[in-house]
Amino acid sequence: MKSFSRSAGVTLVCRLLAALSVATMSVAVSNAAELVVLTSQGAIPGVRELGAAFARATGHKVTALEETGSALEQRLANGPADLITVNPETMDDLIKKGRIVAGTVAPYMVAGLGVSVRAGAPKPDVSTVDAYKATLLAAKSIGYSRGCSGRNTAEGIAQLGLAEQLKAKTQLTGAGTGPVTFFLARGDFELGIQQSNIMDGVPGTDYVGPVPGSINKPCPNSVALLNVSKEQDAARAMIRFMVSAGAAPLLRKVHEEPVRK
Repeated sequence: MKSFSRSAGVTLVCRLLAALSVATMSVAVSNAAELVVLTSQGAIPGVRELGAAFARATGHKVTALEETGSALEQRLANGPADLITVNPETMDDLIKKGRIVAGTVAPYMVAGLGVSVRAGAPKPDVSTVDAYKATLLAAKSIGYSRGCSGRNTAEGIAQLGLAEQLKAKTQLTGAGTGPVTFFLARGDFELGIQQSNIMDGVPGTDYVGPVPGSINKPCPNSVALLNVSKEQDAARAMIRFMVSAGAAPLLRKVHEEPVRK
């Protein structure tokens, strides 16, 4: 029987480990899911941030889509789609329509309001409620949306007792026409208010800061598993990640806050 040297043994072990590693990687790749997350303008910054981190950690591919109208209905009915992030009212409607897997709805973030001006314009003071009130009164024109952030902006203005005074110089955006910053950048109004997570860093505009104090009413979002999902295990894993402690710093990078449990 031939002798088996120590170096030959080490070489053989290394080859076996390398082969096992390749085999393990092949299994991981073959099991990788391609997740589609249906989301909205007001939630997509955080969904993209979380999706990228989840993909790096798991090897799954995550695509975030902003679908509306018939395209959204088609996805909800026939896919491909695995998860959806929406506000609580819309989620309730989806549950009633049987689009959501029971027991999978999970609130995961809130996004507060912020103020922006056109790029290069002087930045007003919004550091306190009194300063914010003075800024609103001094602005020649103001724009905000019709969705959750718009409703909450209007409530804050009413709380300040300025609803009638600001009505004539206020323009409402939304209804599928684009974010507030789109209209702000092209000069439709002087001051824009919407969720901070979709205002900061937009070309043609400068983010000023968050709406102060109790006037800042954030918009909540939940995530849920869709009945049409063909990747339910991976999708459930992403939901767990989105509500985990590890998601918090990623959400805060884009001006979103995790839901406090």
